[in-house]
Amino acid sequence: MIKRAFPGALAALCLAALVVAPADAALATTIEIRPGHTGTVKESYSSFECPVNEVMTGREHRGDENGDTTYWCGRIYIDNEQATTVRSPLWARMPESNSFYTTNGNAAINSRDHWGDENGDTTYGTVILFWQGKPLRLVNRRWTTKEPESNHSSSGGALEVMTGRRHAGDENGYTAYEYATVTLG
Repeated sequence: MIKRAFPGALAALCLAALVVAPADAALATTIEIRPGHTGTVKESYSSFECPVNEVMTGREHRGDENGDTTYWCGRIYIDNEQATTVRSPLWARMPESNSFYTTNGNAAINSRDHWGDENGDTTYGTVILFWQGKPLRLVNRRWTTKEPESNHSSSGGALEVMTGRRHAGDENGYTAYEYATVTLG
């Protein structure tokens, strides 16, 4: 009698565990970055900021400091619910001609200001991403190849946001970007 009752009890226990245990939330979620605001400014003496709850996903520049710079912003959605942003108190200001910037932790770039030519300063602003009150993570950071500043376009992959930029020289110098993948915490 014990032999017959044990397999049935074990099967019932296993079935109860399957019914009660919720599916892994990370497996059931869908993350996407939808196109947001796009803006073009004259590079010298420019200021650009993505709208609230958007982050930079790419940048393009043509010409010297009098040329145009275009920024692309994106909105992050998880299960069709938009993630929110909180402005980070951290920002960086450095000479453009020898700049190397990467965000701290899970911050994404959402603004850039530039004054003058390659001898002027560039400032980056960042935000932290949240979904349902929980911080999102930025993982798998990667740098792009170096491109001439005077004629380039760069954007992240399907789930990537901008987390860094480096530039050397004037408009004939190179620019590269760091992107990171958005994931749940």
